[in-house]
Amino acid sequence: MNVHQKKNLQQLLFVLVGLVLVNLLAYFYFERFDLTADQRYTLSKTSIAIAKKIDSPVYIDVYLDGEFPAEFKRLETETRQLLEEYHAHNSKIIFLFTNPLADASKSDQFVAELNNLGMAPTNINSTKNGKKSLIPVFPWAIARRGDKAVKIPLLVNNFGNSADENIDKSVQMLEFSITDALTKITLKDKKKIAILKGNGEISEKYMGDFLMNLKEYYRLGEFNLDSLKTDEAKTLENLKRFDLAIIAKPTEAFSDSEKYILDQYIMGGGKTMWLIDKVSIDLDSLHNEQQTAMAYPRDLQLDDLFFSYGVRINYGLVQDLLSTPITAQTPNGDIPIDWLYSPIIKSRDNHPINKNLNLVKLEFANPMDTLKNGIRKTVLLQSSAQSKAIGAPVTIGLNQFMEGIDEAEYDGKGNQIVGLLLEGAFTSAFKDRVKPVKSFKATDTGVKNKMIVISDGDIVNYLYVNKKPLNNTIDQWTQQVYSNKEFLLNSVNYLLDDSGLITIRSKDISLPLLNEKKVAAEYTYTQLLTVGLPLVILALFGVLLTFLRKRRFGR
Repeated sequence: MNVHQKKNLQQLLFVLVGLVLVNLLAYFYFERFDLTADQRYTLSKTSIAIAKKIDSPVYIDVYLDGEFPAEFKRLETETRQLLEEYHAHNSKIIFLFTNPLADASKSDQFVAELNNLGMAPTNINSTKNGKKSLIPVFPWAIARRGDKAVKIPLLVNNFGNSADENIDKSVQMLEFSITDALTKITLKDKKKIAILKGNGEISEKYMGDFLMNLKEYYRLGEFNLDSLKTDEAKTLENLKRFDLAIIAKPTEAFSDSEKYILDQYIMGGGKTMWLIDKVSIDLDSLHNEQQTAMAYPRDLQLDDLFFSYGVRINYGLVQDLLSTPITAQTPNGDIPIDWLYSPIIKSRDNHPINKNLNLVKLEFANPMDTLKNGIRKTVLLQSSAQSKAIGAPVTIGLNQFMEGIDEAEYDGKGNQIVGLLLEGAFTSAFKDRVKPVKSFKATDTGVKNKMIVISDGDIVNYLYVNKKPLNNTIDQWTQQVYSNKEFLLNSVNYLLDDSGLITIRSKDISLPLLNEKKVAAEYTYTQLLTVGLPLVILALFGVLLTFLRKRRFGR
């Protein structure tokens, strides 16, 4: 063996030893690098912490698999890559992509089972061999752990957005949707929520779905402020065992002692969510011979509390041109009627609570004003610019919008506030006042706290229209699945969230999308640049190579 061969052999051995060492280091020291500008594949600290807590296998079945148009293929790819990141942090998170339509003999049964689980398909247009067709796509996943299962929505389908915009928002929401499901499926220590009763609140029938979804995160219990009339101190002590109180559409006035208990609960850090109707009117009251009813102010005796906290709910109703029809019965069946008292609110996208939500449907909402104090206020829900507020009392007629609407009255200056987040140290509404209860020590300035006030009690009644259940949660006239449930759940999660889960909703991801108009306008130029130019360069290289070879070798 000559010197040159020995040198080559040494170099080969060095390379082999180096490869072995690199593989050993990679086995013991794992690291992934996210080179995207928006860090879309880098999980938040909250997601990583939740993933690492999982101590038994979690199986995630993803049904977004198959031959899709480009935008849905992109969503499938992004979902797969993000799940790989979860698996990299905890190998007990196992995922599998399945095409429900792959086996034609079983697809009908598979699709029926998914529909029964509330995972309806999204039909998309597809063109193949010049023929257009509708393809059902299932943008859903299910996370399973033992006998517990949680649905994971993968598609955001917001009103007014293009397919590309919805895919962009869907990718933004992927981490939240997956981490949220992992939280639900592994949660052990649940916070407690009091559902207030005793002041004519909305029936559980109409808020049942909301409560069932809350149970996935929290422990629920009914609470009556009058349960211990002779011992208000004990009532407050019992209420303080709950982390949040939900007051949903009360219809009877609160006494001073009831208000004082709630006020002191808030001063002590108790969170509250108020769903309030300040005007008494219901669609049922229009089902009479005249098809009219009087909408009159409902005095719940809560104005002093809200005034102290920094908000005023007005005795009025919001009319909005962006609204959903209601139905009226005729001999020929139900017909839609324009109904400006059912505004559908487009998300402001200004907070994790309302980020990437579809429309929120309201019914007989009241306008609100904010008052100057030290409390930070964030508008979560606001009617469209083409809306206005009318005062109460006022006569409401079922057919009042059928003879035509004067759009000049809705001059683009509407934007009535109907949902508000308040954050800060609240001042007691009973400061410098005679206290209605003497049995416990008063607190006039509260600790740092949060509350949400929504001026429509029927926001929680999202599965019913005209007291009739929606078919598959879809409004037959607007063909929309409203986001009331998501908005309410996000609101509660924000008020009670200590883990930072809700902040994942703020993650901004921007997918690079083609400008279709620009592509069409510059199609020929693009073809010449991407196809023609490489061929020209290749031809020139061939000519140059031939010339140099002839010059060197003479042939």
